[in-house]
Amino acid sequence: MHILIAEDDERLGRLIKRVLQEEGHVVEWVTDGHEAAARLGAGAFDVVILDVMLPGVDGFTIAAGQRAAGDGVGILMLTARGTVRDRVRGLDAGADDYLVKPFAMPELLARIRALGRRPSASPGGDVLRAGPITLDTRARRVTVDGVLVELTPREHALLELFLRNPGAVLSRTQILDRVWSYDYDGGSNVVETYVRYLRQKLGKSSRLLRTVRGMGYCLDAPP
Repeated sequence: MHILIAEDDERLGRLIKRVLQEEGHVVEWVTDGHEAAARLGAGAFDVVILDVMLPGVDGFTIAAGQRAAGDGVGILMLTARGTVRDRVRGLDAGADDYLVKPFAMPELLARIRALGRRPSASPGGDVLRAGPITLDTRARRVTVDGVLVELTPREHALLELFLRNPGAVLSRTQILDRVWSYDYDGGSNVVETYVRYLRQKLGKSSRLLRTVRGMGYCLDAPP
């Protein structure tokens, strides 16, 4: 899934991001309410993990704004405030679920899986396409010209990132940040290695995945 984390506690945000990436999800992480609202407005996410007490704009306001705009993204609210009144306020604002800190990571993952099974969780639809390449985000199924292609979780996350940003040049740093851990070893050639793996599995369609010298990689979106 494509998941946004809005959490200003850097230790917790980094931990959640790493765990979700290890599960094969495409993850973005912000620490400010204004940036969270901007990201949600600019891209289709399946789930947002939304801290209540964010700098700038609080989680209640962000959740209410997304629902008012008709965004069906799955919203899981995180908070240290566990009173019934706060939980009711979060649910009334449009949250689908509510998790009180501290929490166990397996419970967070289970709640995210439950949100991901909701048919309305992704406002942009379940299927991403570029030419003959199709990726079903719900079934986690990739086909090229109708033929099933088996990808590892990391390859799947990498392809999903490109498909969600057609025509955009993504730098190595951006790819590392969104597909691998925030603090991944920057000296590694892991991006180059996985792009090569992905191209091999895409076969002739790999021509759509271009290397932009000195800048990064771009997945062309055929008309």
